[in-house]
Amino acid sequence: MAKKNESKKNTSIPSNVEGLKAQVLDQPITHTLETNYMPYAMSVIVSRAIPEIDGFKPSHRKLLYTMYKMNLLSGARTKSANIVGQTMRLNPHGDASIYETMVRLSKGYQALLTPFVDSKGNFGKVYSRDMAYAASRYTEAKLAPICHELFRDIDKDTVDFVDNYDSTTTEPTLLPTTFPNILVSANTGIAVGMASNICGFNFGEVCRTAIEFLADPNCDIMSTLAAPDFPTGGELIYDPAEIRNIYDTGRGSFKVRAKWRYVKGQNLIEIYEIPYTTTSEAIIDKVAELIKTGKVKEITDMRDETDLSGLKLAIDLKRGTDPDKLMAKLFKMTTLMDSYACNFNILTAGIPKVMGVREILDEWTAWRIECIRRRVFNELTRKKDKLHLLKGLELILLDIDKAIRIIRNTEEESEVVPNLMIGFGIDSIQAEYVAEIKLRNINKEYILKRTAEIKALVTDIKDLEDTLNSRRRIKGIIVRELKDALKKYDEPRRTSIVYSDEIEEYSETETVDDYPVNIFLSREGYFKKITPLSLRMGGEQKYKENDGPFISFEATNASELLVFTDKQQVYKTRASEFADTKASVLGSYLPTVLNMDEGESVVYLLTPGDYSGSVMFFFENGKAARIPLSSYATKTNRKKLSGAYSDKSPLAAVVELKDDTEVAVYSTDNRCLIFNTALTIPKASRAAQGVAVMSLKKKFVLKDAKLLSGTSIRNISRYRVKNLPAAGALLKEEDMEEQQTAIDGMES
Repeated sequence: MAKKNESKKNTSIPSNVEGLKAQVLDQPITHTLETNYMPYAMSVIVSRAIPEIDGFKPSHRKLLYTMYKMNLLSGARTKSANIVGQTMRLNPHGDASIYETMVRLSKGYQALLTPFVDSKGNFGKVYSRDMAYAASRYTEAKLAPICHELFRDIDKDTVDFVDNYDSTTTEPTLLPTTFPNILVSANTGIAVGMASNICGFNFGEVCRTAIEFLADPNCDIMSTLAAPDFPTGGELIYDPAEIRNIYDTGRGSFKVRAKWRYVKGQNLIEIYEIPYTTTSEAIIDKVAELIKTGKVKEITDMRDETDLSGLKLAIDLKRGTDPDKLMAKLFKMTTLMDSYACNFNILTAGIPKVMGVREILDEWTAWRIECIRRRVFNELTRKKDKLHLLKGLELILLDIDKAIRIIRNTEEESEVVPNLMIGFGIDSIQAEYVAEIKLRNINKEYILKRTAEIKALVTDIKDLEDTLNSRRRIKGIIVRELKDALKKYDEPRRTSIVYSDEIEEYSETETVDDYPVNIFLSREGYFKKITPLSLRMGGEQKYKENDGPFISFEATNASELLVFTDKQQVYKTRASEFADTKASVLGSYLPTVLNMDEGESVVYLLTPGDYSGSVMFFFENGKAARIPLSSYATKTNRKKLSGAYSDKSPLAAVVELKDDTEVAVYSTDNRCLIFNTALTIPKASRAAQGVAVMSLKKKFVLKDAKLLSGTSIRNISRYRVKNLPAAGALLKEEDMEEQQTAIDGMES
């Protein structure tokens, strides 16, 4: 019996397994993705995480519209729990998520520059991780005054309405915001396979930019929209190129750092504004970690002194601590300076799209024009309907007694309207209107007053029809509403703007052995750093085929180096960043080591020392620009500067000048001139085109320039000039000997 059962058991397992295998094979993974995963992904993208052109996600819109229907725009505050409960008629995702949405939109939480919920009670703070909001039964709320701009004319068919989830009521698909709220309200959302991260901008700046854009779509947006603005304040590190890239593409990042002050009498630092992306607890935790690991030794204590007056983090300093240097250090090592990554991903017509600011304004303008057009059409329809009724009333005026007689002589109530239609030649709508007039209003005065409105209605209808057919007039309405909002709700910026060039970044000063070295650079861009001892013991310098010596000078291991390239850029580095080597090796290839752009080559190398003196650029068109070395000094640790010299003509030669001296200039027609650099004036701009120094004949160019001390010219007086520009003189044979490189005559 046991064997029979065992036999049955063994035979049943394979059949079940085969059935399961067949079931799995019958449903490919592509089918599962299409039927199950894709609808979920689209729902998250379209109905949850990505904001639309009105600047709201569905959860925001449902909450605000519920509050609007609860008369909380003009009425008194009500308990938050009451609002949450009412919102569940539109948003069935649970009371916790609805209340969290309200908290984020509230004035108390301070997450938005222009909060839409006027809150009372503890709503927490965006800059604190541990300062939690109170339960919804303890707090109260109503709509903020700015919500008048969100719901203006919503009852005039400006936007579409759809059924809620159980078809018991309707809700708007968008809110007819009179200003570009999509740029004013910060928004973050993570969908499936995509995300959105929109930084907030100052309300006044956005409105002014929209007005300028409506007047001229090609306007310079950066002239009115300075930079993003955050409710937590701080200082935005402004790099025009980065901001322009964000405005153009909708993607990019920038840095924001905290604001602080030094209280000298107490020897402490007070931090009173922090970046939007961090919290006070995260900063304190990181500083405590740095103190524990010994990376920050200047701090004795740090505490959170936040009170009703606002955020305040206090840092007690050890005696003799430089507060500026300490803060520069903390900016680098903590989230007191943090990056904000932008991703302007917005739903337009149900499709997510990453857009720049100009494209967003274009989309918003097109959508707002449609809202105004629908509103005007709604008003036009209502006025036409009213005019139609009054024209029927005007016919009744001709014989009021006749109208009364028709009504009195009609036996059945249902026949009143048809009889009036026949008696006065009016339609059913007009007849119904006349029949509903109260007995007390059947007098000449009342009817004359009503029919007097006909003339005004005709004028209004004509004006509305003209507006409906004029895009210019509709834009004028949008501008007028923007200006009205600007007068009521404009506020100063909270986030200050600091230019990146003005900031001194902290750099950990490593102990660098400082000793004499010899620097060598080949024509192809190979760099060598050789000690004097190694140079004396070594043999000949090794170069690649077709390469050779270009620049050489004495320096120290700690010397800073400026590397100029043919793409008008200068790279900053230090000799200490290169290993000591020998003459028998090729050296380091600078374009690779310095991560130069593709096809970029080295044209000159120098050590700036204390950035005194100047550098002179000679161009093929005969001009020379004398630029002070101080123009290349920066407070930041920037590794590359663009616009190092003019790009109007090809570069022919570079000469470093410590003081005024004489320079020899050569042209391709075998001419030379010698002049004193005192004849030239240093230029304030690195991109200056310079002044003409050599007069050139057609088809000839300036080919080289060297310090006179680095040449073998004997007949100096033959080529020397006192005024510029000059043509120079033809070179004699004895002055045509092979010249040594100009830089050989210079020392760091």
